[in-house]
Amino acid sequence: MKVLIVGSGGREHAIALAVSRSKRVDKIYCAPGNAGIAELAECVDIKAMEFDRLVAFAKDNGIDLTIIGMDDPLVGGIVDKFEEAGLRCFGPDKKAAILEGSKAFSKDLMKKYGIPTAAYENFTDPKAALEYLKTCKYPIVLKADGLALGKGVLICQNHEEAVAGVAEIMQDKKFGDAGNTMVVEEFMTGREVSVLSFVDGNTVKIMSSAQDHKRAGDGDTGLNTGGMGNFSPSPFYTKEIDQFCQEKIFQPTVDAMKAEGRTFKGVIFFGLMLTEDGPKVLEYNARFGDPEAQVVLPRLENDVIDVMEACIDGTLDKIDLKFSDQAAVCVVLASDGYPVKYEKGFPITGFEKFNNEDYFCFHAGTAYNDKGQIVTNGGRVLGITALGDSLKEARQKAYQATDWISFENKYMRHDIANAIL
Repeated sequence: MKVLIVGSGGREHAIALAVSRSKRVDKIYCAPGNAGIAELAECVDIKAMEFDRLVAFAKDNGIDLTIIGMDDPLVGGIVDKFEEAGLRCFGPDKKAAILEGSKAFSKDLMKKYGIPTAAYENFTDPKAALEYLKTCKYPIVLKADGLALGKGVLICQNHEEAVAGVAEIMQDKKFGDAGNTMVVEEFMTGREVSVLSFVDGNTVKIMSSAQDHKRAGDGDTGLNTGGMGNFSPSPFYTKEIDQFCQEKIFQPTVDAMKAEGRTFKGVIFFGLMLTEDGPKVLEYNARFGDPEAQVVLPRLENDVIDVMEACIDGTLDKIDLKFSDQAAVCVVLASDGYPVKYEKGFPITGFEKFNNEDYFCFHAGTAYNDKGQIVTNGGRVLGITALGDSLKEARQKAYQATDWISFENKYMRHDIANAIL
């Protein structure tokens, strides 16, 4: 069969690797892809939001399955476009993708169906938000309602910072239209854990847990980023916590979406906070996380095509989802200055040691220059991932592998997965 993957980052590279391992797949395309994905797939110069061109390409090339990696096209309704054209597409339709597309919607959903989450209020009027903030306990969390590349969340330590945050999100529109509505949320403390799941509208099957490092600097300092590293599984996500989440969060979310006439098929990413009062939902994403995909998908033992088609067909209950017992650690190599300002176009060397068995080099922001060299082409450049029999071993191997790669302005955190040592 022929498969088209839509996206261009490290997540899509991890998806492409999983698809390349399927015995059912003869040909992979990726739009627009990157230099690393090009080793596994034929890259097509079509952007992720060019729905009509993507549909036309899928029709013209006899694509049997299209996999959507990114949030923007999902929230924009790309799956609807493909389905209207009679094409199979993996991911939630527009009505279901609102689970990620609107934080206000997801908070209201959780409140209505009794799914544990932080106390909150939604605002469309900055003046009303400012009045409410006078009554709040601090710290407090402000969230832009819409998509903001994982950066539309501000943790405000006091009233002065919160007032500045309202200006940033709702008045100055730092995150664009994502800030038309703002969520003011209780600040929760505890360990953050990510749990990815496959969903077919009725059944939810959990992948392995993972733990992200969002801040740019060591010791969780600096600005929020799309993610500077990840490890899986999380030792803090115990069997007891999993049982609670299955009963109180995962299945109730799938059932709630169906009850609302928004049947969800695809991947739900559950961002959880393990508080003293039990696990609570921080956020939902409607697709694989990045870099969570890079530490979870290499350990998937099923044929990923079988699983994705079961999600589309409503037969996920017949899949025995299996992951290897190995651990994985991903360290992101970024361009110095990310996430604010950075240069790109620097040649990258050192790829030859990666074997795609226990050492992986997932390309996030790379391209070919006019000399045919692979060069840096983004803030997050590569996700260096390693598998090990323990998290400690995986971490040691991942950091060893970061030394193999060289490029000017290379930057990384040195404390990914420190919590497990």
